[in-house]
Amino acid sequence: MGLGGTLSNILGFLSLAEMGVGAAVSYNLYKPIEQGDRKKVEELVSVFGYLYRKIGLLILVAGCILSLFIPLIFKKTVFDFGLIYFAFFCILGSSLLGYFINYRQILLTADQKQYVVSIYIQGASVVKCLLQMFFAYKLGNYYVWIILEFLFSFIGCAVLNYKINKTYPWLHASVAKGKKVFSQYRYLIGFTKQVFIHKIKDFLLNQSDQILIFAFVSLKMVAYYGNYTLVVTRVSSMFDSALGSFTAGVGNLVAEGNNKRSQEVFWEIVALRFFVAGFLIFSVYNLLEPFISLWLGKRYLLDHTILILLLVTVFISQTRGAVDMFNTAFGHYADTWAAWAELILNIATTLATAPFLGIAGILLGKIVSTFIIIIVWKPYYLFKVGFRSKMSVYWMQEMKFYISLMASIIISTMLFNLITINAGDSFLNLIKKGVITVPMFCIIYLVLLYSLTQGTRDLTHRIMGMVTKKISK
Repeated sequence: MGLGGTLSNILGFLSLAEMGVGAAVSYNLYKPIEQGDRKKVEELVSVFGYLYRKIGLLILVAGCILSLFIPLIFKKTVFDFGLIYFAFFCILGSSLLGYFINYRQILLTADQKQYVVSIYIQGASVVKCLLQMFFAYKLGNYYVWIILEFLFSFIGCAVLNYKINKTYPWLHASVAKGKKVFSQYRYLIGFTKQVFIHKIKDFLLNQSDQILIFAFVSLKMVAYYGNYTLVVTRVSSMFDSALGSFTAGVGNLVAEGNNKRSQEVFWEIVALRFFVAGFLIFSVYNLLEPFISLWLGKRYLLDHTILILLLVTVFISQTRGAVDMFNTAFGHYADTWAAWAELILNIATTLATAPFLGIAGILLGKIVSTFIIIIVWKPYYLFKVGFRSKMSVYWMQEMKFYISLMASIIISTMLFNLITINAGDSFLNLIKKGVITVPMFCIIYLVLLYSLTQGTRDLTHRIMGMVTKKISK
């Protein structure tokens, strides 16, 4: 896990060559999709394929050059270098599939069908994990594990392309066509340059944990921390995949120009995001450490402070989704200074604290930088430039969500102190505690959210209306 996580993050740096082309093309697809302009949609997807082919070749060359430095990067490794190189090129090959073969999936994302991508990718991931566990138990062979990793990337890619052909039989996008019409869409490059700055920042903040832990602590601690993030990331990604599918709908809504309706939907998404964030941090806080202890043993438990800081980062990443979604829909990427400021704050805090606090210092760097830019600046940018509304409106509503969450945690904790189940004794006790505490917290939290926030009430009425309509049909 330590080797795989480190290699994936090292190769993740190469994905910065994507430069935000995907975000730029997605943003420009919203309007032609809404207008039913198939010709323009086909041209934009073709241009995307053309640019992605160039980026893919660049990443391939950069990956080959980077591979020359593997003996220096892993000087003290216990692994054979043959295995490291095999893993490196398999992971590189998996990432290149998206650039050379799978570029048309951008249309599913822009057309509010991200759930299709999620179903196939997540489905393939589950089957892959089960097979990897089986062969790890039977054979204990690293090469088989890595081969399955690459094989399922290819299978997922093939199945997704089949689904795209079925969903859009009229789509005849090609790299050759993209090259031919590229001159008409050069304006995408200017937009891409703004997105690129934000992409660099997002990668360094969200994808570099393993590299920093490897640099400041050890490869072993990459694996220890990986046990925590494996669980948290898997659970979070399921919600991210589902909630991320709203992005295209929000893009279409903003394109319609109904500001009042956009703000109503914004607060509904905020309500959903806060509920998911509360559910995640409460569940993980109460159940993750007993699970790690039962699964791997108490020696794999990290300091409790690390868990708390990790959950703060999870909370920020979940609750920021609504603001990010609408800023993306409005095309708000001109604040490149904010990306640099967030990056500098993160690096400065990490360098100051990681040598002394280790993993906790790395997480602290992320929290300090995201708090100032993500929690304070980004909402201001959205409301000032996008919604053209006062920030006091935002904070008056937002504080109600924070109050609901804190009150729910306090009330739930007081009630759960009366429960004498030790989740660390057995998996059965862990399940019992989860079944009792998590639903109870969710009920308390939902009641408070509904009582205090208009967004939750609007969302609840919307869901009830959809359910009623479905039943009547």
